[in-house]
Amino acid sequence: MVDTTGTSAPESTAAPSRRTHPWLRWAAVAMALLPALMLAAAMLVAFTDWNRLRPWINERISTTTGREFAIRGDLQVQWIWPQPLDTGWRRWLPGVVVRASDLTLSQPLGWLVQQVPGNADDKQPVLPAAPKELNAGRLPGQGQAAGEKKTAADDDDAIADADRQPPERDARTMITAANATASLRLWPLLSRHVQLDSLLLQAPDVVLARNDKGENNWTFDTPAGSGSAWSFDIGQLRISDGVLGWSDAIRNMAVRARIDTLRRPVSAGQPYGMRFGLTGYLYQGRTRAQIQAQGLAGPVLDLRQDRLRFPLRIHARAGSLQAFAEGRLDNPKTLDGLDFQVQVRGKSMADLFELSGLLLPATPPFETSGHLTGSLRPGNAVWQYEQFRGKLGQSDLSGDLQYRSAQPRPKLTAQLRSRQLRLVDLGPVIGAAPSGSSDKPQPINGKVLPQVRFQTGNWDKMDLDLHYESSHILRPEALPVQNLSVHALLDNGRLSLSPLRFGFAEGTLNLDAHVDSRARPVAAKLNGQVQSLKLSALFPKIEKMKKSLGRLDGAVAITGQGESPAQWLGTGNGSLRLYVRDGTFSSQLLDLAGLNVGSIVIAKLFGSDREVQLRCAVADLHLQQGIARPRAAKLATTEAVVEATGQINLAQEQLDLRIVPESLKWKFFSLRTPLYVRGSFARPDVGLEPGPLAARAGAAVAAAVLAPAALALVPLTVPAADDDVNCKQLLTQVRNR
Repeated sequence: MVDTTGTSAPESTAAPSRRTHPWLRWAAVAMALLPALMLAAAMLVAFTDWNRLRPWINERISTTTGREFAIRGDLQVQWIWPQPLDTGWRRWLPGVVVRASDLTLSQPLGWLVQQVPGNADDKQPVLPAAPKELNAGRLPGQGQAAGEKKTAADDDDAIADADRQPPERDARTMITAANATASLRLWPLLSRHVQLDSLLLQAPDVVLARNDKGENNWTFDTPAGSGSAWSFDIGQLRISDGVLGWSDAIRNMAVRARIDTLRRPVSAGQPYGMRFGLTGYLYQGRTRAQIQAQGLAGPVLDLRQDRLRFPLRIHARAGSLQAFAEGRLDNPKTLDGLDFQVQVRGKSMADLFELSGLLLPATPPFETSGHLTGSLRPGNAVWQYEQFRGKLGQSDLSGDLQYRSAQPRPKLTAQLRSRQLRLVDLGPVIGAAPSGSSDKPQPINGKVLPQVRFQTGNWDKMDLDLHYESSHILRPEALPVQNLSVHALLDNGRLSLSPLRFGFAEGTLNLDAHVDSRARPVAAKLNGQVQSLKLSALFPKIEKMKKSLGRLDGAVAITGQGESPAQWLGTGNGSLRLYVRDGTFSSQLLDLAGLNVGSIVIAKLFGSDREVQLRCAVADLHLQQGIARPRAAKLATTEAVVEATGQINLAQEQLDLRIVPESLKWKFFSLRTPLYVRGSFARPDVGLEPGPLAARAGAAVAAAVLAPAALALVPLTVPAADDDVNCKQLLTQVRNR
């Protein structure tokens, strides 16, 4: 027997290697056929009459998008291989370049976006005509205006001659284009994905729109029965000599921009390739504000890169607002990576709301210049306006802003300061008279309390956290405000000014104010303290005479309802306590101070030519439903004690007071009978009245009765007055009654 074990082993190991040879042969055949197949495909692309396929292509795209699509001009397809924009193995994937002319795409079914001179539309804002004239001549730059004398720099702004104009569009058309050139990859089409490496639109007219329901015309709904949805991706986008339009029914605005190619080529010193001009309008309430913008932009939008550093320069006007910005945008697709120097100016910061959503108060004319960074990504915008400097009226203003979009409301955080603030520039912010008006408020319809309504309708649109301080204030002599600081919080329609601090008349005024715009009617609450105010500082003529009307201390707590200070006081509930210590007054001094009622009262009580030494004056008032009644109102001099009783109707602005002298030394009195003070705040009347009426006597107390609302209502404890020896004696008399 022969042992065959040793010879069979080699045969068994050789068999598998022979079985792999067919695969190698097939691979070799495929590699040999690939160039032939690619050559055949290239010849097919090159020699096919693609215009015969236009009806089929139009029908397929219309069915897929649910819109009417048409290529009405020539259609060409060119083989492209290798891919010029790729590296590695993707560079060797085949693709085609598609060129088409005279293209149109309709609006969604039922949409109409009219344009001038078309018919007016109550539902959708009408687009203005394309602004061809804005792309002619010199561009306005930083601190410049259009129409200035031509310089050599104008050549940088000159546009190339346009070969074609956009085809005519009607209200049912979303997009038209004279020519479109796209670099299309073939393999992604198998997975229902359209990938365009580059897209050039020549002479397009594109209209984007949003209706009053928040629906837009750029979202494509896949019709039922057409299979899974197609996806779409663009690498590089170029627009040449075209028009873009935007119609927004929610914001009631419409704009249209013309885009042209610059004549001068892009270089290291000249990064711009396109020039644009924009015109339109925005309704701010019932006022129609015109919008106009001009600028330069980079030549190509590469939508695949996250850090493109796309250059942009723009000068814009909207109503009273003007803005100039120059810088770069890292990612134009997502609006991320802002890096701009920005200047903004306007008649009032309140005008910014309709355009930007920033809820700011009415102000005098303003201008700022600062560094804008961050993101304008829709729904997730976060930006900073850093180290800005500017003016508010004639006051300087500087600081930092941070804005963050969020749900349910965006939020603005601000750190602001002024080295020097003109008090008149703060007037519009608090509803007072604007800059340049008279220092003394004038009665309106016979009323003297502030009737300016605070516009609270938009307070729930944005939250705010603001710190502001000014170390020096320029003000009229009659308003001795030295400095100001405030922390303002706006949260879901509730405004808090806490603390609000003034250096005032060589003393301090500390307030906490709260307004809830969600309540109906609007609810307001005020708490505050007055510490050591020098009363003569309120009256410049008396201050110059080196006379002292005494020191004022006080506290206030009040709640009210309404949309103006007059309404808050007219519905107010709370209490007030005021003390005046160590002063000298006379009828002549009060005349100089403009306190006519106080002057008459003092003349009748003490005579018209005598100076009276004040030991202490106390006014402790209770406020209920707009009626202020004294719990205690007394004035003590070295000769007498004078008491006031009655009431003050803040809603009607009517006085009904009785002043009774209780003489310690009757020989010094010119009057031994009570006085009345009646009539309106604007036209009070003082006379002899033996019957009961409420009043307040004395220079300081009369001043407090007719003083501004901030000092006419106050309660709680006042330590400086409670510790005063003379005031203690007067308070003891009151409590012992």
